Amino acid sequence: MLKINMLLAILFFLSGCATESDILNGVDGQPIPSAFANFPDIPFPEKSYLELGDTKAFGTGENWMGSLAFSAPYNASRIFDFYVSEMPKNRWTEVAIVRARISQMTYFRNNRAVQILIESLNDNNSRITITAVPNQTTNQGVQNNEF
Repeated sequence: MLKINMLLAILFFLSGCATESDILNGVDGQPIPSAFANFPDIPFPEKSYLELGDTKAFGTGENWMGSLAFSAPYNASRIFDFYVSEMPKNRWTEVAIVRARISQMTYFRNNRAVQILIESLNDNNSRITITAVPNQTTNQGVQNNEF
């Protein structure tokens, strides 16, 4: 019995050491969504941090325009691979991709184009800027390189 009590005490102590970020709730008790929730057509890496001072976006949902600036705790190569993988899953069509010191990616979807710029801040952090603009080019024109 002493072993069981000791084991329970250790488990109780260790569970108190676990950390979990607090969820911010509104006055109605409901969780307040992340700022990224306003842009559901764009994938964001986990643990990304929106830089509000450098972000200028108008609208929400799938009709927003402007620039989103954020940082992520991953190197630029991993962020580049993330967007190559995830943008097509969100129905974006690749137009051009350049992997460089500041990588550039351009995608098209419906009546909008987005440009993604990825810059390494250090070995484990990147800065990403995503700019969305109106575009009248059709998906067929992009697929046939008629843009």
